[in-house]
Amino acid sequence: MERELVSLSDIKELAEVGRPTVTNWRRRHSVHASASAGGGRTAFPEPVSGTDAKPLFDAEEVARWLDRRPASNEPGGPGHRTYGDRFRHGLRLRGLVALKYEVGSGESLITSALALAAGQEADGDGVAVDLPDAPLADGVGVDSRVRKVMKELIAVEGPARAADRVLKLADQLDSDLSMTATPEPVARLTESLVGSVAGLRVIDLSADTGNMLLALPGLHRARAITAVEADPLRRTLLRYRLLAHGVAQGQVNEELEESGSPVADVVVADPPYAPVERERDAVGPLHWAEHAVRLLATEGRAYVLVPTWTLTRPRGQNHGPTVEARDRLLSRGHIETIVQLPRRVHPFLTGAEFALLVLRPVREPESVLLVDADRIAQRPGVEWIDEVTVAVDGGAGPAPEAWRRVPVRPARPGAERLLDGRSVLPAHRLAEPEPGTDHVRRVLDARRSAVAALPRLRDWLGEMDVSEREIRGRHRKLAEHLRAGQLRLLSGHRIKDADIADTGLVVIGREEMLGELPVGRRRIALESLARYPKAVTTEAGDVLLLTEHGVRSRVDETGGCVLLAPVQGLRIAALRAHRRREAKGEPVDRADLWMRPQTLAQLLQAPRNQRRSSGSLVRRVSVRDMDLPQVSGAEVAEAEAILNETERLRAEVRRQLEALDELSARLAAGLADGVVSVRRHVT
Repeated sequence: MERELVSLSDIKELAEVGRPTVTNWRRRHSVHASASAGGGRTAFPEPVSGTDAKPLFDAEEVARWLDRRPASNEPGGPGHRTYGDRFRHGLRLRGLVALKYEVGSGESLITSALALAAGQEADGDGVAVDLPDAPLADGVGVDSRVRKVMKELIAVEGPARAADRVLKLADQLDSDLSMTATPEPVARLTESLVGSVAGLRVIDLSADTGNMLLALPGLHRARAITAVEADPLRRTLLRYRLLAHGVAQGQVNEELEESGSPVADVVVADPPYAPVERERDAVGPLHWAEHAVRLLATEGRAYVLVPTWTLTRPRGQNHGPTVEARDRLLSRGHIETIVQLPRRVHPFLTGAEFALLVLRPVREPESVLLVDADRIAQRPGVEWIDEVTVAVDGGAGPAPEAWRRVPVRPARPGAERLLDGRSVLPAHRLAEPEPGTDHVRRVLDARRSAVAALPRLRDWLGEMDVSEREIRGRHRKLAEHLRAGQLRLLSGHRIKDADIADTGLVVIGREEMLGELPVGRRRIALESLARYPKAVTTEAGDVLLLTEHGVRSRVDETGGCVLLAPVQGLRIAALRAHRRREAKGEPVDRADLWMRPQTLAQLLQAPRNQRRSSGSLVRRVSVRDMDLPQVSGAEVAEAEAILNETERLRAEVRRQLEALDELSARLAAGLADGVVSVRRHVT
């Protein structure tokens, strides 16, 4: 039998690990490493084909080697005790995908596979499968290879997980089934909010293939289940999926037959609406919410997914049907909770945003719980579904920036209310004063900072003598200074993003030179820097350069930095010895140093050097083509003193401007939150 070959990328995907893990396995368990370690370590299989760049391995050899490696917290379920189990499971699914062209189509393959998982096929090859209401021909024969793969999957996973995994292959099978399915996070949130439905009557108004319905705990013990789905293929697949999950009492219908009286304890719905689709239709997304509450029993609850635009449209801007339906739901007390879901929660409708409405039967309007799950999900280390569940269940006090109750009608004149024709989206309503902020104190502090002036600036500028040079100075290219050893060019280095951290030596690249990142945020550890033997660190007084689209320079006052290409550096060779003599207290002539850091930095970014750029795609200035004027050491020393003082004064002015900005921001924040009063003293 011809053996199956897999690449390193295949091993990564099939074993459900990262590429570094596979590389680590191969390196640490190579033939040489295993021989050095003695007889207790089995070598990773050697390639049997391919090239050095893309080696190919025998799949069965890899599976046997992975059998020796236990998998903890495996996503594949309790049947996957080792990475070998995962790997073989992935191979089976890949084999199923490979059959799509031989079976006929992705839909027919999925239908046959789910029928097998549901136990709707008799023994023996070629026996027809009953496909009620399927858009396919009745009596589609199940290919023996599909039966073999599904038999193995069901044996390891069980029929429910096998059916679910096949549905997740819809994209690879060129089917659009997954594009309209309820996203997994939404299904998990609904599961957490609803709780067990054992003994209850459940209706799904827009079931699709059943992601939201089958997520409900205790569904197989529900008193009655009705699922509504208009598409014949999805209706068939849902029937098989319910059977695979052990739910035999479920009814899947094309339309809901209403008896006129409340019939459900739990109603769920995920209508298939794209952004602003049918916005001005009389029957829009909120029509499903109104339909759901009509079906509820006295203590029932409905959970309906809606696009957020239905909650943001203001009254009186030609959004009549949507706003009217929203106002009816609010005024009749139907809306209990609005959960704004995190952005990009839908894998296919990535530009759309959604909210989950928790609805109840008609009653006197009460306050509505607004939950901004998008803000909760942005907190590091927080499981947003758990946080939302705690908030909805009332297990935690209000967090004004993330969840809070807002009344539908005001308790007193001027109080906040939802029924005012404005957006009711949680992100738009949960704007609160900054917690723990004393606005008056902050404004007074900002004012004191802004009072600082520069009384010496005018006198200092008056002392500066500026005159025209009698004899025009000559210039020399930096290339000449580099050849003479007066300057040393420091090249930037290409460092992998994975080696950039937040501790170690400071890294300076394009972003730091452009001011997009503060200097010091990006760093590299010494052990990581050791992997770049040609990298050098800067010294105090080195001039850093970015020569793309002009020239930007700065003086490194502290040293010890690592340069990221395309940033370069220039070192004044005589500067170190000059500073050493100064530090020892030896007599030093100010004129004996031909160039100084601040002067060099300013001369390099002068207009005459800025205009030397060339290049068709990225305009760059060659460092060697820049030039410097030939001036005396005494003039350079005088210029350095003036430029250093100028830089110090600029820093003070910047601090004063920042203080004025802070004063403006704090004053505006205090006024906006209604806790600060301000006026000028008029004399």
